[in-house]
Order: sequence, then C-alpha cells, then structure tokens
Amino acid sequence: MKKLRVMLVVHYTLVPPDDLHDKNDPRMEKFRTEYDVKTALLNIGHEVQVVGVYDDLAPIRKVIEEWKPHIAFNLLEDFAGNSAFDYYVVSYFKMMRIPHTGCNPRGLLLARDKALTKMILTYHRISVPDFDVFPLRKKISKRRKFTWPLIVKSLTEEGSVGIAKASYVENETQLRERVALIHEKLNGDAIAEQFIEGREFYVTVLGNTKLEVLPIRELVFGNAEPGTPHMATYKVKWDDKYRERWGIEYQFARNLPNGTEERISNLCKRVYHLLDMDGYGRIDLRMAADGELYVLEANPNPGIARDEDCTLSAIKSGLSYEDFIQRILHLGLTARSIE
Repeated sequence: MKKLRVMLVVHYTLVPPDDLHDKNDPRMEKFRTEYDVKTALLNIGHEVQVVGVYDDLAPIRKVIEEWKPHIAFNLLEDFAGNSAFDYYVVSYFKMMRIPHTGCNPRGLLLARDKALTKMILTYHRISVPDFDVFPLRKKISKRRKFTWPLIVKSLTEEGSVGIAKASYVENETQLRERVALIHEKLNGDAIAEQFIEGREFYVTVLGNTKLEVLPIRELVFGNAEPGTPHMATYKVKWDDKYRERWGIEYQFARNLPNGTEERISNLCKRVYHLLDMDGYGRIDLRMAADGELYVLEANPNPGIARDEDCTLSAIKSGLSYEDFIQRILHLGLTARSIE
C-alpha cells in the first residue's frame, strides 16, 4: 500500500489537540470523529496534516502548495457557519485539482436540500413524504393540503438539528409556531413533511459508480416517552441517557419481510445515483405498515466516528475501522475529477 500525504480538513474548532490520547478524556466527545479518522489514517501508515477551516480557503491553499498532499480527507459539515455552503469547499478542491474523500459538489448541492431531493425522487416515481417549504423572511402560509400530522425541520441542517417533540404538528397553529422557531433559531428555511408512521432504516452506501450497500441499521423505539411520536429528534440521536431511559435503540434491522432487504438495497442504489452522490452516503427510509418504502432524506458524507451507524455497518460487513477509512480514501482517489 502506498503511503499517502493526507490533508485532513476539519472545522477550525475541531482540530484534535496533540495531547488527546485517552478515550476517557472529557474532551474526546467533542473531537471524536476527527480524532478517530486521524488516528486510523496514522495507524494505516499515512502522513496526516490537519487543516482547520471556517470562512477562509487560504489555509487549504497554503497546505496544498507547500505540502502537496495526495488527497484531502473532508470532514467539514459547513463553511462560514452555513451547512449549505460545504459544497463550496469541495468545489475548491476540484479547482485545485486535488482528489478528496466523500461526495462531489453537485451531489452535495442536490442531497443537502431536502425539498430538491424530494422533487427529484418524485419525478422518478420514488415515494417520499408530501412536503412544503417555508422560506426564511417570507410570510408563513401553508400552500398545500396535507394529511396531518406533519414534521417541521430545517431544510438543510443534518444530525436532527432543530427536531424536537414540538416538531410534530397536528394543526395550522402548531405549524406556524414551529416554522417561526426554525426561522428564528436556525436562520434558514423550514420544510414541513407528512409524518410516515413505520419502521425507520439507515442504509449506508459505498462507491462511485459500482455501489455496495452495507448492512441495514434501524432506529427501534421501545417504551418511548408518552405522547411522543416515534421519530429521530435531536435528543433521541444525541442523548444516550434519554435513549436508555425510554428503551430506544439503534441496531441492525431484524425480521425484515422476505425480499425487503433486496428492495431497500436496490432503492438506495437508485437514490444514490439519481442524486449524483459518490464516495459514501446514508439513505434514511421509513417503511409503512403496508410495506411501502418512503425516502426521508439522503445524507452525503455522514458521520464516520468509530461508533457511528455507517461505521458499525462497515464493521458488520467484515471491514475493520482502518479498512473502512482506507476504502473511503481509495474511493476519493478514484472518483471522477471533473465537475
């Protein structure tokens, strides 16, 4: 295996401290993805230089010109504080003719916008929840007829940011209140979509043109908090004690009806291609009681810390964590170079 110079691009507040080594260090939670990826790259034998970025591309250019990395390992989730701008940085990698891990700019642009994703998939006769978009700084008015209840969330934020119990709305008043809160707190557009009752799956896809679907993960609700709909709120996603209290678990999907795994695999590959994704991604689905599959959203460049769903699926498929990181590197090196 060729030893590579890897430029690890992270948010400027997430550059792992040089003295961070102990898994029990209270700082580890903040830096876990960046630390895990950096450590894996070093364990594989690559050279690593970490570059912290906020709203200036100059640090990236400096490292490219002076160190001449073979590839950029992209862990950025926003640029200048805006999650919708991460594709600008990836576009810059293209301009500088440096390979990068993860999704290309066009795939990021299509998949980050939940409404645009749903419009594209609807055109191709793929089931998605009915939805409406509420732009920031415009009068809040429902323009479409829906079957209540709805889920209100940010149009572009990931990681369940802005999703809480109150995101589940059952009437016009609740809808307006929640949209107004998204506008105020997240300073961005909101989307309201039909709530699909059913099983929730997370499906990791690896590849550029030839795709591999990894073992399916599922969010399983045990004794969910009374009065709370079964959905992945911010608290469900990030609060371990809350999940433990209410018997909520992320686990590998079990007892799928015959043929369902193949249906999910084929659907996720199709979605991945239609949204022009490459590198690695995660497709979030709901399966209704009648077996119909609804695509909730597509997530390019999802979390890849050692304990994330994507990583656990990779390990379940037979890869070690280092193998998984090396696979992502290889996909970046072999991705198409034009955008």
